[in-house]
Amino acid sequence: MTKQRRLMIWSAAVLLVIGVLIGGIAVVQGGQKNSNTPQRLTLAGSTAMGPLVQEAAKVYHADHPHAIITVQGGGSAAGLTKVADGHVSMGMSDIFAEEKNGVVPDNLVDHKIAVVGIVPIVNPRLGIKNIGTVQLRQIFAGQITNWQKLGGPDMPITIINRAQGSGTRTSFDRLVLNGGEPKTGLEQESSEKVRSMVATTPGSISYLALSYVNDDVQPVHIDNITPSKKNIVTGTWPLWEYEHLYVKGKPTVAEVQFIQYLQSAKVQRKLVSELGYIPIADMKVERTAEGQIEDVQP
Repeated sequence: MTKQRRLMIWSAAVLLVIGVLIGGIAVVQGGQKNSNTPQRLTLAGSTAMGPLVQEAAKVYHADHPHAIITVQGGGSAAGLTKVADGHVSMGMSDIFAEEKNGVVPDNLVDHKIAVVGIVPIVNPRLGIKNIGTVQLRQIFAGQITNWQKLGGPDMPITIINRAQGSGTRTSFDRLVLNGGEPKTGLEQESSEKVRSMVATTPGSISYLALSYVNDDVQPVHIDNITPSKKNIVTGTWPLWEYEHLYVKGKPTVAEVQFIQYLQSAKVQRKLVSELGYIPIADMKVERTAEGQIEDVQP
């Protein structure tokens, strides 16, 4: 199955329930419930991270057909809020908990699962393949409003943003606008919807996690730098984010087992890479919650 097909399956199913082993606990299979009560894990949050967790849960289930994992979307802010309030087992987030207003990060434990690049995208018929850093900032601040100023056609620029609460939007605004005020534009609730809208809207521009980019849209270089894995791991490509799993307080045995599986070499070296994410161990730089970039210490 292709990466694009996997992503389509994720976005089409707002809620996915998969049977997965949690330490020999009973399972709900074929509508029948064993005598033992199954232990459940519920994950919610980032739609950028969703496809990775969904696919990992499927593989996990194939090896351990017991218990239940539920994967929901909703955006990073929703994931952090729900795990902090105790409504879900784990919150999926593209941002650090410290970046979310209203969440007490001291109560949450961060588990970094992968890294993903963030890429500006435009409508493929536009003919724009490279934008400078300053120009990109001016576009999303509303200071450049026509593609003609960037060597493109005489066509108004249509900005499509992720909705408020999106971790990808929070990261993009912080990294590109540097605290500046973004121009009000159209908003979409999921990465899949952003991609679809840019693909069909003349003159449009937005941004996606690299794992979502396909031939329907045109990825844009920044200052002639390619959004490749090589450039992301060294920090040469400036737009990237961690994919976090947050747990409130001490994790349960079930939570520990699934987190360890996601961080295992089996998942990191195969599934993470296949879906367009980057294994944590491959990064040569790291980012703090305050946004500082540091070299990874050997």
